[in-house]
Amino acid sequence: MSEDRDRKPRRDSARPDRPRPSGRAERQQPESERPDWQQLVERTRDPNREKSPVIPDAITPDDVDLGVRVQLKTLTPENAEMVARHLAMVNLLIDQDPQLAHKHALAAARRAGRIAIVRETVGVTAYTVGDYTLALRELLAHRRISASNDQIPLIVDSERGMNRPERALKMAREVDRKKLTPAVRVNLAIVTSGARLDLGENELALAELEIPELNPAKVFSYSPPLFRAYADTLELIGRKEDAKKWFDLAKRAEVALAGTPEDVLEIIEEIEIPKLADRPTRSSSDGEPRKPFGRSNSGSRDSGKPRRGFDNPGGERRGAPRGR
Repeated sequence: MSEDRDRKPRRDSARPDRPRPSGRAERQQPESERPDWQQLVERTRDPNREKSPVIPDAITPDDVDLGVRVQLKTLTPENAEMVARHLAMVNLLIDQDPQLAHKHALAAARRAGRIAIVRETVGVTAYTVGDYTLALRELLAHRRISASNDQIPLIVDSERGMNRPERALKMAREVDRKKLTPAVRVNLAIVTSGARLDLGENELALAELEIPELNPAKVFSYSPPLFRAYADTLELIGRKEDAKKWFDLAKRAEVALAGTPEDVLEIIEEIEIPKLADRPTRSSSDGEPRKPFGRSNSGSRDSGKPRRGFDNPGGERRGAPRGR
């Protein structure tokens, strides 16, 4: 029995083949040094990167529509909050300070560059400040992501802004206009008419505007700019009496649309936009599509570059933070 016991293999804790518990090597490493796998995920900060514009404390994520906040659900809560607040600032500033609105849009894009509403916002603000190359890129990206043609008028007009009226007309022809909403269809007609004028095709420019919505018997929000564009083109081809009639119709349509009772007023709180030195410390759209800037408000036309032909590029009610 004693000899059998002597033949049994010994349990030698010093055997070279014995596996070593994982993590032992890391524990022997000085605490001041980080493992290589941790250093790989460190973000490199660019000291020359432009700082995000200041957002007043009064602006909250609730200042954008629910549909916008839903699109931001894929982000972390903290990031979604900041993106929503930047988008709210865009809506607040787009008319009074387009350059600052564009900076807020770019700040939102740095945080959420793959979200459709963010790409759309950057495209609209870029278009507003005259950066047609960026506007075209971002609006085409938005269309790919969302499969929406609501921004096709701005896409076409951006091509005009880049002095490519033939390409603008080609892109307009690729869209089935019957599937567009009336407002988008009107805006597209206005910018394609402008592209025809860029090419000196005045008669065809007039034909582009002769759509079912050119009806003085029924007035909608898109009617005044359409009537005015039609009058402008009539004047260019020498039909001055007809042009005068449509200019008058445009004015009468504006008066009719402005006939809102005085007791139906929206009280908007005035918010002061702080400067960078006043940066606070924090612990953590009537649904109508955006319209093109294809015509001037007075009905006159200059070099054919895109200009503001409507008063609300954000597509929603003016004066208050809104989403798209």
